[in-house]
Amino acid sequence: MIARTARRISAAGVVFVLAACAGAQRPIATIPAEGYLSAGVLAGLAAAIPPPPAAGSPQDQADKAASARYVALEDGDRWLLATSHAEVRPPLGLQHFDCALGVRLGSAQAAGRTPALDRMMGRLFHDAASVAEQVKARQTRPRPVADDPARRACQTLDAAARRSGSYPSGTAAVATAYGEAFAALEPDRAEAVRRIGRQIGVSRLVCAMHYPSDVAAGEAIGRQVAAQAVAGPAFQADMAEARVELAAARATGLTNPGCAAEREALAAVLP
Repeated sequence: MIARTARRISAAGVVFVLAACAGAQRPIATIPAEGYLSAGVLAGLAAAIPPPPAAGSPQDQADKAASARYVALEDGDRWLLATSHAEVRPPLGLQHFDCALGVRLGSAQAAGRTPALDRMMGRLFHDAASVAEQVKARQTRPRPVADDPARRACQTLDAAARRSGSYPSGTAAVATAYGEAFAALEPDRAEAVRRIGRQIGVSRLVCAMHYPSDVAAGEAIGRQVAAQAVAGPAFQADMAEARVELAAARATGLTNPGCAAEREALAAVLP
């Protein structure tokens, strides 16, 4: 299997290798203890998310059928990109948006250049993940890799992670919130950054970590969290600083050398 995977490390493999190298040189930022939204607002958003599809229901069966089709992508370029997408904590997670923004974020080369942006996305991470965890705590839906013990994940899992709740997708919630925040920062690139947020959610299907309903619920959380946060004065203040940082990052001329790889991987036909 190692030899087979090595042969497949082509376009998307470059993206994964770049992410891994960056991770070796730049530590993950500490996620803030508080986000933009109050505990009451977060609880209200969590309460508005419906429960997962009942086991054996038509929607549950449709989810399982859709998930099984993603096995066809294992070890391909889209699978390797999904492996990279498993990390969404700032600052490393922000480099998934490099190509859409035309900058270089989250890498060792960019270390320390975007503190306001890193702080802003860390606060959004806190809020989106908090809502997702509150929803998970109400009812545990098994992940695809738990429903099918033979199913491969594109990331290393211990037994507890394999058994952890699938609904909703916290990763999709965070990625969607990032996409909405970047859209607010740079409206002329809104479509491109939102697309990446959605594709990170798709990666969770490719990775067998979530079902489609889980990702859809996570995306709803991300949109709602971002809408509330963006409207607040704290976000607006951070956004003014982050825009200056993005402009300075673009002025350096640094871009992500994995962008061609990303384009090829995202062109893969989904099952």
